[in-house]
This record gives sequence, C-alpha cells and structure tokens, in this order.
Amino acid sequence: MITLTPLAAQEVKRLMTQEQKPNLGLRIGVKGGGCSGFSYVLAIEEANPKQYDTVFEQDGLKVLVDAKSHLYLDGTTIDYQGGLQGAGFQFSNPMAKKSCGCGTSFSA
Repeated sequence: MITLTPLAAQEVKRLMTQEQKPNLGLRIGVKGGGCSGFSYVLAIEEANPKQYDTVFEQDGLKVLVDAKSHLYLDGTTIDYQGGLQGAGFQFSNPMAKKSCGCGTSFSA
C-alpha cells in the first residue's frame, strides 16, 4: 500500500484543478536513474489504468501504480512540504536501502 498524507493529497488535488480536465489520476512510479539507482516519478494523467496497474482511491484521488514500481514502493508514504527552502513531495520508503541527499532517488 502507498499512502498520501493529507497535505500531499491536497496538493495533488490543487494541481489537478489547474489541469481543468475530467478523469485525472495520480501515477506513482519509479524509473532507473538518479544518483542512487532509481528515481521516483509522479505524474498527473488520465485515470485509465494500464494492464498491470494497481489502482486505489485515497482522499477522493485515483492513484495508479504499475506492478514493477509497486514492488519498490510498497509501504511508502508520500508527504508534501512547503516552505522557504522550497516545496515538494517527499517519499518515506521502507524499501529503500539508501537514498541521495536530494531525496528523489534511492537504491533497493
């Protein structure tokens, strides 16, 4: 299971509102790259699941995760932090053995 904090869900909803399109969802995934091996991916897209996607709803948001990414993200909590040092989504991933200083890549 992947969890969005209330602040993260609120920020995703705000971003979706700016898109002004119906049937949007949040795609969460990982891709190869970054300074630690994998990078986190967040995208707002049409909420049409692909063949091997896991789909769930949280706080009224449709969340899509491909099967391969789900293996690396199970148990992850995604938060949103805003502030003077910059704003952004932060991942707390129990599957990550190490992560980089920027918090956007990890190794499993």
